[in-house]
Amino acid sequence: MTWIKTSMLVGRDESALVHFDNTLIHHDCLNMITTLKQKADAAGFDLGVASGYRSFDRQLLIWNSKFKGERPVFERDGSLVDMNRLDELEKITHIMLFSALPGASRHHWGCDFDLYAKNLTSLNIPLQLSPEEYLNGPQSPFNLWLNECLNDFDLFRPYEIYRGGVAEEPWHISHRPVAKQFEAAMSLKAIKEALFESDIQGKGTIIENLSDLYARFVINIGK
Repeated sequence: MTWIKTSMLVGRDESALVHFDNTLIHHDCLNMITTLKQKADAAGFDLGVASGYRSFDRQLLIWNSKFKGERPVFERDGSLVDMNRLDELEKITHIMLFSALPGASRHHWGCDFDLYAKNLTSLNIPLQLSPEEYLNGPQSPFNLWLNECLNDFDLFRPYEIYRGGVAEEPWHISHRPVAKQFEAAMSLKAIKEALFESDIQGKGTIIENLSDLYARFVINIGK
């Protein structure tokens, strides 16, 4: 395992990453996900990574677009949020239901993946990354197969259930041996410093409430 630097925690360091399926992943995850893909192929699923590593700047772009209403924000039930009717703190908590603060995303580490079966999507049924899609929709056969593989590949779902923080994300899979080291190194101070240096929308309200947001959505202990 590469020594975890603060820049790796917050998505500003790609030195430990390698290419896989048009994305970047942590090099210590490469053998695992290569073998998982081979097993998926044998089971009839064309495993794809909708999102692997995501940089701080990419997460910042997603965040700012959602905060300004340029990108949709959804409730847990899939309904659209009217961001114009919310104050800044309400906007922040609604975004964090499905999107992490820049600097606080597990996707910064390269050991977390949004997985799907490419052959279960089509022009008529594009990938949505919604809970319903994996529980009862087109990705449900793949989701059931993936359930059987988690222990064999030392994988887990960090957002398997809703605790009042991050919504359920059955597609979000984490490689335990690497992820647990990043979780242990995770730092409120590092996130705060990264946000201070950024042009994130809602910065003042975020910094003012960061301790509570960190506990609810980053540590994910919920309300």
